Amino acid sequence: MPVPTFEELLGSAKVSAVHLEMRDGYMPSDPAFAAWKQGALTDPVGDDADFQNWLRWVSDATGRGVAIRRARVVSVPESDNIRFEHYVSDANVKAGENIRWLPRRRATGIPLPGNDFWVFDNELVLVLHFDGDGEPAPDWMELTRDESVLGLCTSAFEAVWERAVPHTQYQPTV
Repeated sequence: MPVPTFEELLGSAKVSAVHLEMRDGYMPSDPAFAAWKQGALTDPVGDDADFQNWLRWVSDATGRGVAIRRARVVSVPESDNIRFEHYVSDANVKAGENIRWLPRRRATGIPLPGNDFWVFDNELVLVLHFDGDGEPAPDWMELTRDESVLGLCTSAFEAVWERAVPHTQYQPTV
């Protein structure tokens, strides 16, 4: 199945878009992450055009009634990258995302798929593939309507969501 751009996928969502993240590190090459690690990032949005676009897409989608939920399964103590993600997530929430955090120890017993994913309108799954360092793998986006994949991803997301802590209440330990 050909994969549209993420902007097109979110733009075509009618009711919901849910995202499950399970890695402790993403894109160490991200200049904003490097600036944050050096203490030089004082504005999470700043002049990051990609992040500004993301926030606009979220705002547009939620403005037309699409519920966007993101859940993160994280190791504790959190990695630098997860602490960075927490730092920038206030902007995501302000744009309309609902975000929750689940310490990995509390995820035991939840059947989880092997990859991060998005589910759009409970019918379409976007599987995300990363390399071992957290960079997007070649052909990193895979789209499927496979009912077994959809069922696993939907049930995994909802189980994580139920156990997870709302963003406003979650504080990294490090």
